[in-house]
Amino acid sequence: MPPAAEPVADKPSRREQILAAAAELFARHGFHGVGIDDIGSAVGISGPALYRHFRSKDAMLGEMLTAISEVLLDGGQARVGAARSPHDTLEDLVRFHVDFALDNPALITVQERNLGNLTDPDRRKVRGLQRRYVELWVEVVRTAVPATEEPTARAQAHAVFGLINSTPHSRHLDRAQMADLLTAMALAALVH
Repeated sequence: MPPAAEPVADKPSRREQILAAAAELFARHGFHGVGIDDIGSAVGISGPALYRHFRSKDAMLGEMLTAISEVLLDGGQARVGAARSPHDTLEDLVRFHVDFALDNPALITVQERNLGNLTDPDRRKVRGLQRRYVELWVEVVRTAVPATEEPTARAQAHAVFGLINSTPHSRHLDRAQMADLLTAMALAALVH
């Protein structure tokens, strides 16, 4: 009997390839420092050919930042729904965000720098998703540390996001060491 074939990872769609290339370029040169031709060149097509996939560079940014916010919210909700102890849920939530930040430094940079470049409808959508993600953290922190007041939990969540999202600027250790360090620091700040 022949050995079982290993599962083949799905090849990213052309749309996903474009978004990944745009994220890298936006992170490196800023949204306004990147032209449609730059993005096209990065994926091996002409700039105008990108319009078959996106109506504009603004639409790329909107989809990119909306997708980041949806992934974070969905992932956070999945960890909360796993029905573990409050402290384990908090640790799972922290580890999830740390892993996302370490695995997606360009997206973290683009999110940090380019929220103001979104169209108004995209900005409202992204902000709404982000608020829901913050409120999820507030609930988890207050469940894990019941004496924590709501404003304090919200401030802690934002501070921990700042710590974790600093990873594109502070990668001095290998990935595993950085993940452990960030997780320990975030938990220490939340559970004090």
